[in-house]
Amino acid sequence: MNDLVKVGLGGGCHWCTEGVFNSLKGVHHVEQGWIASTKPYDSWSEAVIVHFDPAVIRLSHIIEIHLHTHSSTSDHHLRSKYRSAIYYTAHNESLTIKSILKEFENTELKQLVTLPLPLSKFKMNKEEYLDYLYTNPESQFCIRYIHPKLMQLMKRYDASMDLDKLKHLGIVPIEDK
Repeated sequence: MNDLVKVGLGGGCHWCTEGVFNSLKGVHHVEQGWIASTKPYDSWSEAVIVHFDPAVIRLSHIIEIHLHTHSSTSDHHLRSKYRSAIYYTAHNESLTIKSILKEFENTELKQLVTLPLPLSKFKMNKEEYLDYLYTNPESQFCIRYIHPKLMQLMKRYDASMDLDKLKHLGIVPIEDK
């Protein structure tokens, strides 16, 4: 296995974000909790840290999926709790992330509110809430909020999805694309 790369992602509920990225090929591990950046974005916001193999899935693809699975163009009143951001751990990553975001703004996603931010602090969620989708697949929250995101992903990014994991959830892959 190649060296894993990590990136922080925030934008919506961390249970949803964790479930989406745990369902992708090339994602080795997802840490779910809260991230804080530097001022003025130093308040805790729901987020995940995704550890992935760049030989299997590119950072640009992870960012694209992230932008399409939360409200990346909506500046709503809960943005402090659900900050739309891509968090980096090294300064050279910020240039890459900014470039990727600019590409999406110039194509299909106009007026992104998603910010490239340094990852300053991270704290894990309580053990009982980790890997929420895969430990509680039949909960009303998962059925109402996470399953539809996974169905959307299967329509648009089926080659990136780990269908073995999704079969375990009882989500049947869509045959007609």
